[in-house]
Amino acid sequence: MQETKAMSDSSSNGYRILLVEDDRLIAATLAAGLRQNGYTVVVACSGEDAQALLDAHDFDLAILDEHLPGMTGLELAGLLHERHVLPAIFLTAFGDPGRVRSAVEKGALAYLIKPVDIEQLLPALRTALARAEDIRQLRDTETHLQRALDERREISIAVGILMERLQLQRQPAFEVLRKTARAQRRRIEDVARDVMLPAAGNPPRSGAGQ
Repeated sequence: MQETKAMSDSSSNGYRILLVEDDRLIAATLAAGLRQNGYTVVVACSGEDAQALLDAHDFDLAILDEHLPGMTGLELAGLLHERHVLPAIFLTAFGDPGRVRSAVEKGALAYLIKPVDIEQLLPALRTALARAEDIRQLRDTETHLQRALDERREISIAVGILMERLQLQRQPAFEVLRKTARAQRRRIEDVARDVMLPAAGNPPRSGAGQ
């Protein structure tokens, strides 16, 4: 079973929630409560249904029943974490430390013991969404830093290649790279990658003499 209900623009808070619960009554109750509080909710009754929905839609967070037919909630959480980088809240009838630890390792940001009503779920959901946003921003920052480091490394390698080809010191070789990028109206990182290509047997010329 798959169920979708879009919120109007006036009531939606912009968050899309994937609710994976095989008990139809629990799923309908929680989904209705979440929608009344402004969330867009898509319901799946199994891990397989959830995977099909993930291929077609983007979500901000998943709420997973631990006990599902076929694929377990923990197994599904692992896939969400590895393939979709999607955080999750667990709903379970068990609360032993081992299960909690396993859920956290699979990306769970909250772990609620059934029976769960909407008043219990909403604070955990808000906290999990805030934490997920912090994680996303940190991941974006790390990605940007890594990209900057990679680009700086490429520029350094290209400068070294030009130093050897043109028998220049480092600063004049960098100026060749910079002037070429300016003359071609390209990013210096892109020109550096061209210099690093095995087929680039000659140093950049355009703008080199300016």
